[in-house]
Amino acid sequence: MNSIFIIINIAVLLLLMAGLFFMQKKHVSFSKRVFTALGLGLVFGFVLHLIYGTTSEITAGTIDWFNIVGNGYVKLLQMVVMPLVFISIVGAFTKLKLTKNIGKISFLVIGILLGTTAISAAIGIGSALGFGLDGIHLTAGDAENARNALLEEKVTGVKDMTIPQQILELLPSNPFQDLTGARPTSTIAVVIFAAFIGMAYLGVKRKDPEHADFFAKIIDTLYSIIMRVVTLILRLTPYGILAIITRVTATSDYEAILKLGKFVVASYVALILMFIVHLLLLTFAKLSPVNYVKKALPTLTFAFTSRTSAGTLPLNIKTQTKDFGVSEGIANFAASFGLSIGQNGCAGIYPAMLAVMVAPAAGINPTSPSFIVSLILVVAISSFGVAGVGGGATFAALIVLSVMNLPIAIVGLLISVEPLIDMGRTALNVSGSMTAGVLTGKVTGELEKDVYQRPNVVEA
Repeated sequence: MNSIFIIINIAVLLLLMAGLFFMQKKHVSFSKRVFTALGLGLVFGFVLHLIYGTTSEITAGTIDWFNIVGNGYVKLLQMVVMPLVFISIVGAFTKLKLTKNIGKISFLVIGILLGTTAISAAIGIGSALGFGLDGIHLTAGDAENARNALLEEKVTGVKDMTIPQQILELLPSNPFQDLTGARPTSTIAVVIFAAFIGMAYLGVKRKDPEHADFFAKIIDTLYSIIMRVVTLILRLTPYGILAIITRVTATSDYEAILKLGKFVVASYVALILMFIVHLLLLTFAKLSPVNYVKKALPTLTFAFTSRTSAGTLPLNIKTQTKDFGVSEGIANFAASFGLSIGQNGCAGIYPAMLAVMVAPAAGINPTSPSFIVSLILVVAISSFGVAGVGGGATFAALIVLSVMNLPIAIVGLLISVEPLIDMGRTALNVSGSMTAGVLTGKVTGELEKDVYQRPNVVEA
């Protein structure tokens, strides 16, 4: 009998996907199809939750099949992330216009990412204090105890490492291993390796222009091929979002969310405030925040539902170049660096809030100016090398709490609401990298304002 219900649920999903395909054939815009998929997924997932519950065999079996579409789509995006990061950074050096300002562009992108992370940490601290969050009264169940046992193992190495040793971990000793994403810091390691290749290209260009031109053509060709692969995968976005948000809505523990509702609300208040900071920065740069929201929304929606900054990388670059008018070089730099450096949500707000919550348990006054300043600095420095996939916030929190000599158990106590909060954190991470790209383009004169100002074009 269970199999029959599972088959019915799969049939409904296929019917909804057929509707999205029909919209595509009718040339309905990409953003409208994405939001239609989001709405359908919310309704369908909630219906499944009401009928079968979160832990039934029918729900588990249904979601297992749905994951072929949802997780399959995310895996396809992750498949092209490392090649795209490598080729994007090297390609940034081979573009003549960018090489004239390479130092300035790198400084601006990294500076904006780290600066906004410091601001997000301050906002996270303010939100935790404003809502009176206290980690002392959180209780652990079986799932939380199991999670904490794993975290104790995971943090052992981090606790024993000094900040200089953590910085050394960012360097690529084996770039081929890092291209497989084997380490949490693999993304930033690939960026560093690609930057060395790019600088070597500049040296060769001065001494042997013929070989340099040949290399540039190879990189441009590879970039075109990879972006074509990305385009093919992005066409699946509405279907992936439909399956992912259906799973999230159907399997969420609403009782646990209500119990930890205060923390969830405080987190989203901080996330929204930081997003407003992004819009204010654009406003100060004399760029329309309304246009930014309209054009960034499909990309941020995917980041929200998928919970992966790395998987959103292709959409991030596409939005910056095609919709905002940012030059390819800057867009590639900002999007790639944004995977590992200065993630406003995962590496900024979240660790700062947890530190404030557990500080009293360690006998520290969380309102002390010295504690707040130290925490903001540690958060900003520790934001290097945060993994751009689901779980990066946990890694960031472990580093920050360990450096500050604070208890790490609270990270495991929030396991039940982690997915819900991580959705907002990931969207903010992506917004931060796009904001860095747009602002850098504006400062360096590599932003086409007419592209930024014009409305979105309809896509097939």
